[in-house]
Amino acid sequence: MTTGVRRRLGVEERRQQLIGVALELFSRRSPDEVSIDEIASAAGISRPLVYHYFPGKLSLYEAALKRASDDLAARFVEPHEGPLGARLLRVMHRFFDFVEEHGPGFSALMRGGPAVGSSRTNALIDSVRQAAYVQILSHLGVTDPPPRLELVVRSWISLAESTALIWLDGRRIPRDELEPQLVNDFAALAAVSATYDEEMAALLRRIVEDEPADGPFANLAGRLVALAS
Repeated sequence: MTTGVRRRLGVEERRQQLIGVALELFSRRSPDEVSIDEIASAAGISRPLVYHYFPGKLSLYEAALKRASDDLAARFVEPHEGPLGARLLRVMHRFFDFVEEHGPGFSALMRGGPAVGSSRTNALIDSVRQAAYVQILSHLGVTDPPPRLELVVRSWISLAESTALIWLDGRRIPRDELEPQLVNDFAALAAVSATYDEEMAALLRRIVEDEPADGPFANLAGRLVALAS
């Protein structure tokens, strides 16, 4: 009979393990409800050893939040191929995958929880929003957005956040309906803005020209016509 030898983890390996364990626990329950003892138990180490790597739960929460924010920002990255509506739909699908995987932690972060309000936490949240903003602009082919376009894109990102929070509270609307609805919301915001600004109108015309008849933007147009009649 042979006995397995447990390998001693290096400092950075142990830190990354603890971040992963904490993120998993924070994903299932609000971070307020997760104790250092639970994190230590899940990691298979003692409570004092957790404090050896992190001064307290707040610093561990911030480290877990940094990993989660990097993951969330990456979900807005999409190849610049095909019509915009289809690209945004894939982005929304990955966004809701994240929300579903990290529900309680996402909700606690956006509604208030450990570290919320700290400069580091606010910077992480803002970095995700900025990453999403930059990605959307790149899909639109715009580097210097006019004020109304900035308003449309940032408002849409905020709408996606609030929609996800409402969805988590009971999941009363199916995901496969909410994701295309949010894509349509982007088109609707852009269309309203285009009625006030010729630059936005030109951008909207360029977007619509590339949309297929069975795409989400065309689907919105069909629904609006049906509603009007």
